Amino acid sequence: MSGYAELSRMAFGAVTTQILHAAVRLGLPEALRCAPAPLDRLARDLGADPGTLARLLAALTALGVTAQPLPGHYTLTDLGQPLRADHPRSMRSGLLLLGDGAVWQAWGTLADSVRTGATAFDQVHGRPLFDHLAEHPALARTFNTAMREGTGPVAADLPEAVDLTGARTVVDVGGGDGTLLAAVLAALPQARGILLDTASGSAESAVTLRGVAGRCTVEAGDFFTAVPTGDLMTLKGILHDWDDERCALILRACRTAIEPGGRLLVLEPVLPSRQAVMSDIAMLVYTGGRERDGQEYRRLLSKAGFELCGVSRPLGGTQVRALIAKPA
Repeated sequence: MSGYAELSRMAFGAVTTQILHAAVRLGLPEALRCAPAPLDRLARDLGADPGTLARLLAALTALGVTAQPLPGHYTLTDLGQPLRADHPRSMRSGLLLLGDGAVWQAWGTLADSVRTGATAFDQVHGRPLFDHLAEHPALARTFNTAMREGTGPVAADLPEAVDLTGARTVVDVGGGDGTLLAAVLAALPQARGILLDTASGSAESAVTLRGVAGRCTVEAGDFFTAVPTGDLMTLKGILHDWDDERCALILRACRTAIEPGGRLLVLEPVLPSRQAVMSDIAMLVYTGGRERDGQEYRRLLSKAGFELCGVSRPLGGTQVRALIAKPA
């Protein structure tokens, strides 16, 4: 591919995002999950105009997401399967979130954020992302599900990549619906767990934690001020949401609550991986946080009273790693 063609492909990435967003918003992947379906039936089932739906399907076929095995009949390809809500590596909610009007509008002001250093979402909507989510329950549910989609593969791989032996009380700080905690407790049948999040953040945890409910509690709280006591603490996708000052508050709360000899696992993409670089820009748009390299995490942890002892391999086919720290 020539340089111009590659640059053109990148420049039109926004078009691809919205094509995929439209497909999942319409429910097209679910409509195509079984057998090839004719266009007229798809249009009827989805409540779409047949002519414009055909144009969307042509674009999806050009992307390799759908195929046309028979004239006028469409099917979902292997590439497109993760667009289904029930796929084990589903990307559906992530795409719904990325293409949402409020989020899309914030991305449109990235240049202004680069000029000023201000968080794009805050400038566009007049309030931080998490405050916006608190007032928009449907978007908050999409956000929480997207976080679960991203956490699932990492959670499944963590017990294989990091020795968790000996942990007695696992505290998942900002753990959302408990996807990570459920996987850790499944690997530690003698341990008990505590899920800490806001009431809205942990709203769907009862379903996720059903298999370990007998040895797990859910606490609503503020991780900037206090964290439950435990000897294994996890922070998945939390620190990258915040600047160094706010991260220090979270880590100091963890340091106060962690038991002697305990361990803290910080799970984040680590710079300079490509995923971390792209996520770093996303944090500029969404929250005002940032991604960090290993030395930056070492300094951040040290200031809060932790010693960085190791970094795991990438987890679950992502570039998320576990940074393993102990009280200094």
